[in-house]
Amino acid sequence: MSLADVQLTLAPNAVVARITGEVDMSNAEEMGATVIGATPTDAQGVVLDLSDLDYLDSAGIYVIFGMRASLQARGQSLVLVIPSGSPVHDVLRLAGAERPGEMADSVADALRGFDGRSPGGA
Repeated sequence: MSLADVQLTLAPNAVVARITGEVDMSNAEEMGATVIGATPTDAQGVVLDLSDLDYLDSAGIYVIFGMRASLQARGQSLVLVIPSGSPVHDVLRLAGAERPGEMADSVADALRGFDGRSPGGA
């Protein structure tokens, strides 16, 4: 397994951040800062695609919660893409990361949730 790779795509209403590899204490803060820093203030939020993430430790979970708080302070939303078969699904579920309206099974589903949404809405 390799350290995390972040691929950013600008969608009409949100930034899509696809994270692959491993997120741990050695790279979690950098990953979060990269995503937040690449998110324009006029975007409705971020779709964090964790579908192909192989490993996530507590530092990564902490950063995801911090990203959510940072985006909410800017009036934006964070939607996590975590299919049930994803290696990190159970870790995030047990950490309480699953919130109604803030989880999706696919990037397409997550982006549909931003259609017509006002910034910061869930």
